[in-house]
This record gives sequence, structure tokens and C-alpha cells, in this order.
Amino acid sequence: MDPLRVLCAAFVGVVAIAGGPAALAQQWPTRPITVVSPFVAGTTNDLVARLVLDQVGRQVGQPLTLENRPGGRGTVGVASVAKASPDGETLLLSTSAMGTAVIMHKSLPYDTLHDLAPIAMFGGEPSMLIGAPGKGYATLADLVAAAKAKPGELKFASVGIGSASYIAGERFRLAAGLNVQHVAYPGAGQALADLTAGRVDFYIIPITPALPLISEGRAVPLAVSTPNRLQSLRGLQTLAEAGYPIGTYLDWCGLSAPANTPRNIIDELNGAVGKALGLPVVRTQLLRMGYEPTPMSPEQYGKFFADEVAAMRKLANDAQIQPLD
Repeated sequence: MDPLRVLCAAFVGVVAIAGGPAALAQQWPTRPITVVSPFVAGTTNDLVARLVLDQVGRQVGQPLTLENRPGGRGTVGVASVAKASPDGETLLLSTSAMGTAVIMHKSLPYDTLHDLAPIAMFGGEPSMLIGAPGKGYATLADLVAAAKAKPGELKFASVGIGSASYIAGERFRLAAGLNVQHVAYPGAGQALADLTAGRVDFYIIPITPALPLISEGRAVPLAVSTPNRLQSLRGLQTLAEAGYPIGTYLDWCGLSAPANTPRNIIDELNGAVGKALGLPVVRTQLLRMGYEPTPMSPEQYGKFFADEVAAMRKLANDAQIQPLD
């Protein structure tokens, strides 16, 4: 063979190898994309993800298939994506549980802030602090005053240590400087039954299931976690207004990728999520599920999550929360 042709062929081969990742990124996606959900099917986050990902898949030209990989209170699924190839073919349904995992485990099989790249936020569940009826709690100030008048006597409900309701309750307790008892329940149904019966004093739950209880007089609305007051309850103050910011969302979810995923893939996915969240059919269904669509840039989502992790670590220190394992 002509020596010049051999040299050119070798040069082309080197360029192809060096440009491999870039070439792959330009061709993406070439096959269906797996989105790992670290929990069992049927959760609200799972339903939210399926709704949004269906529209995202239509925009990028390949379906995004949700695959449930539960285990380790969510850490097994997260670890599988953190260790996956950064080719845009394997993604993660990232959730608020990832922030909680930082304080509920002594160690994690991944680096929460460095092994994953934020792509986009889907949204979150705003919460409401509700009080037991018949106890004289007409306002949040009434509850706080009662708790301070009887240190250690009032009780707040949650569905277990490490749950979103527990984290929210602890954040409120610390922000208000209260000495109250925590009562854990195996499920929300039992917690709500004891609240409506007056066996516990307050509970922080998503707004959507709280509203029917309020309309039936079985619970008293005391504050909401939303940045602004609810249109349907204009007289109800926000927790931030009262001086007790606990975070906007009780639970939230979004999309992440393995670290070092090409930026053009992340940007394309972020744009597709933003368009999906802007569709009236998607927005309406999310709101019906109690989720507030919250589009963010990758940088905004990364900062949001880093702030969540920092807040969790501070909470663990202030409330002396011990890891479960």
C-alpha cells in the first residue's frame, strides 16, 4: 500500500478514537434511554416521572423508559447510575430522598454531589402544617404559644424517622424553638386518624390531601410551605412569613445523569423537560397530583440540591439525628 495512504489511514483512526465521546454525543440518542427510579413503582414521584418522561422521549426521538431498582432506601438505584457510563443512555430519577440519605446512612456507595450531574427539576409537593381540631389552634401562633407553655407535651406526627414529614416537622420544631414529642406511624392513614382524633397536635403533609380534611372540619390549616399564599386560602400565612422557613417542598423529583455526561446531552434533555412542563396537559395533571411544575436550568437544579444537602447536614447536627445504619 502507498505509504502516504497508510499514514492518512492511521491519522484518521487516531482522530476517530480521540473524537469518540464527542461523536457519540453528537449522535445521541441512538437507542431507548433507561431512567432508573430508586424506589418501587406506584409512588407519586414515579407517576410524575412517567408523565414527564413520555413527553421528553417524544422530543428527543427515543423513549425514556422508567426502570424501578429499589433497595437500600433508594441508595441501590442511585449507586447504579452513579457508576454507569456517562453516555446519556442511563439516567436517574433523582428525588428528595437523596438529600435525606446523606444523614440517614453512615456512608454511601457514591458521592452525592460529585458522582451525578444535575439535568432538570420536574417539580415538588408543597406542604401544609395542619393542627388537630378542638384544641384551640386557630393560627400558627396559637400552636407555637401552646407548645411553649407546655414544653414536651405537644406531639407531631410523621411516617417515620427519615421520612419527608419527619424532616419537615423537625425543621419547623427547630425554627420555632419548640420542645415537642415526635410520634412515628407506619403510614399516613394512621397519622391522620390520630391527628383528627386529637391524639397528636400537628402534622406536615402535602397540600392536596390536606384540603379535604380542612373542608370537612377534621383538621385546621395553620400555614403553607409555598413561597406565596394559596389563592384558595388567602388568609393562611406561609411558614416563611411566620419566620419558620422549612423549604418549599415536602417531596420533589427531577432528572440526573452520571458525572461527565456531555454537556450537549444535558442541555438537550433540560430543554425537553422544560418544554414538557410547559404543556397544558402535563401541567394540569401534575397539579392534580399535588405537584408544582418547577423548571430549572442544570445550574439552578445543582444549586438547589447542594442547598438541600447542606440543610440536611445542619438539621442532623442541630436535631442530633443519628444514622439508621
